[in-house]
This record gives sequence, C-alpha cells and structure tokens, in this order.
Amino acid sequence: MGSTNTKQMDKLLEQISWDYNLSVDDARALVEGKSDRAGHYTRQAFFKKLLESYPWFSVLKILPATEIKKLLTSEVINSLRSPSLKQKYEFISRRLNEVI
Repeated sequence: MGSTNTKQMDKLLEQISWDYNLSVDDARALVEGKSDRAGHYTRQAFFKKLLESYPWFSVLKILPATEIKKLLTSEVINSLRSPSLKQKYEFISRRLNEVI
C-alpha cells in the first residue's frame, strides 16, 4: 500500500476512533487482522462501526475487498441499525461473492 493510501487510511481511522481514545496503530492492527481486540472493540464490532460511519468507498480505502468479503457476514449485516444499510450491504455481499 502506498504512503498516500496509508495516510488516507490513517486519517479515516483517526476520525472514527477519536471518541474512544483508540490509537491509529491499534485501530490499524485491528482492521489488518493483526489483533482481535483494541480497546473495547472486537474486530467485527469495529468493522460494523466502519460500515455505519463511512460511505462504501471510504470503507474500501481502509480494507481490501477480499477482507471485506470475509468480514461482511450475515450476522454483521443483520446487526446494522439502519434497514437501508442492511439492504445496501446485503447487495454488496452478494456482489463480492460473485466477483471474488
């Protein structure tokens, strides 16, 4: 990953984790799968927060599509608060399964 992409990812991670005093390094370790827990977040809970907080193309700046495909389980989709987000990510999950 290039330094521009890393800077974009770090900025997004900093913005989403400021309220829980979670360092960018801890958040990055979580999304990269190097850690299963950071602060009070599990990897799945942090992924859900990403989905509920950022548009799809921002999520893609943080995680590659292959990793999103693994994390985007029916359990995660069903736990999303918004019915429109559930519908959106059900569609994205189906598309990822078709193309990856």
